[in-house]
Amino acid sequence: MVNIAVMGYGTVGSGVVEVINTNGARINQRIGDELQIKYVLDLRDFPGDPIQEKIVHDFDTIVNDPEVQIVVEVMGGIEPAYTFVKKCLLAGKSVATSNKALVAKHGAELLSIARERDINFLFEASVGGGIPIIRPLNSSMTADEIEEITGILNGTTNYMMTKMFYEGSDYDDVLREAQEKGYAERNPEADVEGYDACRKIAILSSLISGQQVDFEDIYTEGITKISKEDMMYAKAMGMTIKLLATSKRQGDLLQAMVAPYLLRKEHPLYSVNDVFNAIFVHGNVLGDAMFYGSGAGKLPTASAVVADVVDEAKHLHRNIMTMWKSDKLELLPFEDTSKRFFVRISGEPEALKAHVESKFGPVEIIRADGLEGEFGFLTGVLTERVYEENAKEFPGILHRIRVEG
Repeated sequence: MVNIAVMGYGTVGSGVVEVINTNGARINQRIGDELQIKYVLDLRDFPGDPIQEKIVHDFDTIVNDPEVQIVVEVMGGIEPAYTFVKKCLLAGKSVATSNKALVAKHGAELLSIARERDINFLFEASVGGGIPIIRPLNSSMTADEIEEITGILNGTTNYMMTKMFYEGSDYDDVLREAQEKGYAERNPEADVEGYDACRKIAILSSLISGQQVDFEDIYTEGITKISKEDMMYAKAMGMTIKLLATSKRQGDLLQAMVAPYLLRKEHPLYSVNDVFNAIFVHGNVLGDAMFYGSGAGKLPTASAVVADVVDEAKHLHRNIMTMWKSDKLELLPFEDTSKRFFVRISGEPEALKAHVESKFGPVEIIRADGLEGEFGFLTGVLTERVYEENAKEFPGILHRIRVEG
């Protein structure tokens, strides 16, 4: 028998219990042993719920019980999750987590402890919810040099962008609707400012580079400045706008960022809509691959957590996870990254085009039906530094969005 403990009985924690109860026979067959939930740690009691008989309020009950071999951490946040997970690993217990904040900040250290003790620290659910991406990078794609990972990694913002694009809705209206449907938190900052996606791309960047990529070093821009006018221009160009988290190799360096991008219809992420997530991966041998599915939600996330538990139960005394060094990876300076830009500017192209091209080079003028007193233009490939320096010459600039590809 393999005994596990679940720390946290919120949305994902209750989902983990539900998945194990629903698919227990199949899970046991795949492990070759019986999986049993011995404890569930939570500050609350759950009278009337069968789980109540397993509820404990003291973490020491779990860490000091030698029968508990695997611990599931679905509490969220950095503390006390970090302290509890570290103590479990030091006590020789494998850990599976969905906590992206924990993995992004302390992943290198926790992976190192697990390796030293021949146990495992697995975190498939920390990126992309139910979409398998960590495991493929850790096993199926280890023969490749991963040259690019670009993903729609936040379901809330993708839902909002989809509504704005197809229905012409305002940002404030779609945010309110997302909150009413439970897709966005009362305080939506982590989603709409891009912080959630930033931590996820930091984890993937650390995994493919083998070194620590600090999320604080990743340029992050959310969707709060995207307007229905931006969407009108996107439609006029046959494009859409998505919040992308990207990590790309440029020579010996890695460039990573989170920002809204304009995508052409040919781009593999163009048609990823609603709350779905997708991750595009390019390897130097494999070529292109796509991972698509439910990026969040109780059961999809819980399914990914339980898959890690199964892996850990099958490898109780053998470390199977690729680790990354705690040495910090220096990213390509954001100012030196290159791309095309779409710029909205007040005025008329007849009066401004010559001045615009004197600073940005040849541009393509874009008009959107129904928008008077302004126009848009597409630049050639520029560095962020060059764009920002030249944009100072134009106080009439209303907004700029980067163009992918």
